[in-house]
Amino acid sequence: MSPSDAPAAPVLRLVNVSKRFGATQALSDMSLEVWPGEVHAIIGENGAGKSTMIKVMTGIHAPSEGHLEVDGARVDLRGPQEARELGITAMYQEPMVFPDLDVAENIFIASTREGLIQRRGDLHRRADELTQRIGMALDLDQLAAALTLAEQQAVEIARALSQDVRVLIMDEPTAALSAHEAEQLRGVAVRLARQGVAVIYISHRLEEIFEIADRVTVIRDGQHISTRPIAEVTSERMIAEMVGREVDHFFEHVPSKARPEVVLEVRGLSRDAVFGDVSFDLHAGEILCMAGLIGARRTDVALALFGIAPAQSGTIRFKGEDFAPGRPRDAIAAGIAYVSEDRRKLGLAMPMSIRANITLATLRDVLSPAGLIQRRRELEIARAWRERLAIRAADLDLAVASLSGGNQQKVMLAKWLALKPDLLIFDEPTRGVDVGAKAEVHGLIRDFVAQGGAALVISSDLPEVLAMGDRILVMREGRVMDILANAEATQERIMALATGQTALAGAA
Repeated sequence: MSPSDAPAAPVLRLVNVSKRFGATQALSDMSLEVWPGEVHAIIGENGAGKSTMIKVMTGIHAPSEGHLEVDGARVDLRGPQEARELGITAMYQEPMVFPDLDVAENIFIASTREGLIQRRGDLHRRADELTQRIGMALDLDQLAAALTLAEQQAVEIARALSQDVRVLIMDEPTAALSAHEAEQLRGVAVRLARQGVAVIYISHRLEEIFEIADRVTVIRDGQHISTRPIAEVTSERMIAEMVGREVDHFFEHVPSKARPEVVLEVRGLSRDAVFGDVSFDLHAGEILCMAGLIGARRTDVALALFGIAPAQSGTIRFKGEDFAPGRPRDAIAAGIAYVSEDRRKLGLAMPMSIRANITLATLRDVLSPAGLIQRRRELEIARAWRERLAIRAADLDLAVASLSGGNQQKVMLAKWLALKPDLLIFDEPTRGVDVGAKAEVHGLIRDFVAQGGAALVISSDLPEVLAMGDRILVMREGRVMDILANAEATQERIMALATGQTALAGAA
């Protein structure tokens, strides 16, 4: 439904909303209208104010100035429960389900009217109606712990529908999903909009925006930049408005200057029932990208190289010497760094400060002869990396958990780049990162290899793979299918190899 077909008043409106946290201005004079029956995309860089805006819409934060309107009437939300009672609900990348309850119980867990006091048959009948409404078949008796991420998100959507949702905010819902699961979830968003729900869709994937959005709003530095029908928008224009500058040749491959020196030589690397007979070389000054679908076991190979989960057989030679990492400290000491795809579990110490995280891998550089941390030296290093990587953080003593996802990613990069490694393993380096920060991360990787480093980049983003990789190693179910030179690689050929269509791949 387009705004011209909508009721006289938008279902939700932000009117000149500003939000301050101490000296930080998170939102400034933000105005936005959302209409029933539309998919309204909101895009912006990490730190642009999207998360704060969601929290204002859902009653977590009260505006410092301005107000919200629902159906044309002013509302002053006193908490998330009041927002839900008005039909405003948000869902995030990480689904909020109760793993030990089944699907039907999870759908109605938040309902004060129905809860779990209904007869089991009635509960299943209502749950079945809701899952049919979103177009996804779910086993209502299955425990939530056994569901895929996409299925857990479907449960969250069904839960919202059980509470008469009118505005559904979907914050990066496909960031951790496979291509098929992401397509399913986008279909659910469109289906709900056709049923009259207003869907606010936040994503860094511009191709998703063009596929499902009716209108798109760009925000930057906490301010509204533009709102347009999707037919009037181009990707170049969106990117320029998001970052305040042109991002030229974003997906254009710039060949690295690989050197004859082989930094990493892997032969027959195997781990039972995980991956087998993995072999490849990586040269100094080269970017080797590992492509493949979920379940290809690329991350498992990276964990073996870094000593987190060592291989059982095969050989590794690093910088011309035999190398068998039994633990991460062996890899770090040898000159290998690993930028994990899961920054919360393996990348950062979330409760610790930004400065402490940046110097965590190079702690020896900030210790006094007595073994005490020299705060001044630590701050000097952290400030230098903040400037070099454009980390948006006014206070380096803040917990790294307080940063946006993109800025957390930059802190993790700073931590490992400060180590000055010979080999950097990047596992999904730009997942959940906006297009401007993505270009910056690509530039950092290129700078690293230009100085003689070797980079192994694992990515599920095919345009990124083709833009970054001098060579592309394609894996499927723990096996190397082929290694392609960039000049002979296409998205179609990579996907053919990744799905086992070797005849098609060879003909490409």
